[in-house]
Amino acid sequence: MATLRDIRRRIRSVESTQKITRAMKLVAAAKLRRAQERILEARPYALKMAELLANLVARAGAEDHPLLARRTTGRKRLVIITADKGLCGAINVNSIRAATRYMNEHYTDNQRYVTLGRKGRDFLLRYQRDVIAEVSGISDRPTVAEVLPVITVALEEYTRGNTDAVLLCYAKWVSTMKQEATVSVLIPAEIPQREKGSAPQADYIYEPDPESVLDGLLPRYVETQVFQAVLENKASEYSAKMIAMQNATNAAGDLIDALTLFANKVRQAGITTELMEIVSGAEAMRASS
Repeated sequence: MATLRDIRRRIRSVESTQKITRAMKLVAAAKLRRAQERILEARPYALKMAELLANLVARAGAEDHPLLARRTTGRKRLVIITADKGLCGAINVNSIRAATRYMNEHYTDNQRYVTLGRKGRDFLLRYQRDVIAEVSGISDRPTVAEVLPVITVALEEYTRGNTDAVLLCYAKWVSTMKQEATVSVLIPAEIPQREKGSAPQADYIYEPDPESVLDGLLPRYVETQVFQAVLENKASEYSAKMIAMQNATNAAGDLIDALTLFANKVRQAGITTELMEIVSGAEAMRASS
């Protein structure tokens, strides 16, 4: 049976852990607010670019553009976005499970991956999956330059004809309590279609011509999609970490209460034992005299 000293030492240890988890929760909450702000700031740009591309495709008639062409060779590449660190619940596991399940169900052969984040890279390499490129160490405030190598590899794989589509898997931020593992098509670019007969919201003049503008804008659109997914994944990571640290803090508090109750019982049992020994000694002395 543990001594009172051992129990009190364990209580102090759990209290120290509780302070760490509480601090990590506060840090995650602060980072989550900044990540939410960045998502909201990036959305108008992405929406306007999608609107402009829809107008360009309609005017240029470029459905057969290399980045819009549909192929059916059965070869797929998947870009998976995960966190670099753990302690954020099941967010990484859910994304990895969604990506591998989708590839195993639809494309059992010729699976190749591009990873953004250590957790996804380590898992795929551990199970001997074909990882053709990886980027890790993304900062808390990601920039397009940090994810550009992944985008470059994805575009090269598609333009060279090595794959008929590039998929994107990430944790979509829905709310603080909900994050969804999402698999979507990155290339060929899925441009929102204008309704037939509807006029564009603005009549743009393109120089030198719509086709040239489309050639320059489509790669930027792919960059925007990947960057938006990175921001969504960061917000999901901080949400999951905040919830995980809150649960850990609560669990530490419950453990401290249980240990304190157990320590009181051990202390009371020790006092009772000492009293019994004193009474027994007194009775023995009285009997001997």
